[in-house]
Amino acid sequence: MSRPWLLTVFFAAVLLQAGAYGLTFMLPDLFATFGGDEKLVGQMLAVTTVATLASVTLSGHMSDQIGRPNLLAIACICISAALYLFAKTSSVGLSLVSASILLGAGWGITYSLCPVVLSEVTHLHERVRYFSMLTVFVMAGFGSSPLIAAALLSCGFAISTAFILISGTTMISAILFALLGRLITPHLVSKTAPTSARLDWASLTRVLQSPARIPIIMVLLGASVFAGLSNFQTVFAADRGLNYSVFFAAYMITVIICRILLARFDGGSNPYRTIAGLQYIMAASVILFIFSGDNATAYLAVGVLFGIGYGASYPIVSAMTANDADDGYLPQTMQVFALFYFIGVFGFPLIAGWMIVDIGTTPLLVLVALLAVGEATMALVRARA
Repeated sequence: MSRPWLLTVFFAAVLLQAGAYGLTFMLPDLFATFGGDEKLVGQMLAVTTVATLASVTLSGHMSDQIGRPNLLAIACICISAALYLFAKTSSVGLSLVSASILLGAGWGITYSLCPVVLSEVTHLHERVRYFSMLTVFVMAGFGSSPLIAAALLSCGFAISTAFILISGTTMISAILFALLGRLITPHLVSKTAPTSARLDWASLTRVLQSPARIPIIMVLLGASVFAGLSNFQTVFAADRGLNYSVFFAAYMITVIICRILLARFDGGSNPYRTIAGLQYIMAASVILFIFSGDNATAYLAVGVLFGIGYGASYPIVSAMTANDADDGYLPQTMQVFALFYFIGVFGFPLIAGWMIVDIGTTPLLVLVALLAVGEATMALVRARA
């Protein structure tokens, strides 16, 4: 298989499994069918966080044993099983907890190892471009799944139908990753044996002492902003009489356009200055949402601005993490990057769900805006260093 075809199979596998993450935005609606509220969503995503952190920590050791593409295939099987269990769950219990654990285990592995696999078949000067393409396919997957769910609901199907459908596409992804395991070796950039990906306390300390610690902390803040605005968007929209699909469609389309454009952009002479500018736009989108009320035009603008700010800055942050990694520690650095991302994206909803139920949505959005400003300012300070 030629390198272009290999990358095609890889990106197709990423696209087909990414829809699972987008369905986490629909958990409030799914849980509402059996009386669950936003607190329950936050609690189950906290369970997912624990499973995610465990799987990311162990993914390097497991991939050393069976190979990274093969482990990605197993992870997709876990995600597929999780979505099926979510679809069939009708009460709080073991099935719901098991689904949360399987989702976290699968996503922890796919999110941490996909960039490592892509790094192994791309050269340093190609990183921003191919990492941007990776995030295009991730975004196309998880940005479209809430829209698919909304379309199914409008046609009279139950919300669980969307979970079953994406469970099937994720199983196809597992097959494609297994195929990659048989074909990837001739295309590795380095012809030496792959560096061990095992993550232990010593390698964690080394990563957090390297220049990569700054983008790693930034991704934690950015993931919290993303989770705070996206995971409960169905709740925000219902409170204001808005259609949440407008936000997700505007966000997805904007992100895909921005990331395709980034595929021809190397980050500029000062990538962190670029990141800072984009993330101040992200903060502006959250602030606009705080004050926009039920204005549909402003709601559309929020989705577009958030897509420009968060969506366009994320792949550059990811690429800078890889480029700032110490020699010989790229796999561990990307695993720590994934750890901090998932602490934010699955852990922050625990705080957000509690705030929505006990304090209100506006204080939550103010907190999200402050986190966005903090991340942008970190990038600006790094740019001036």
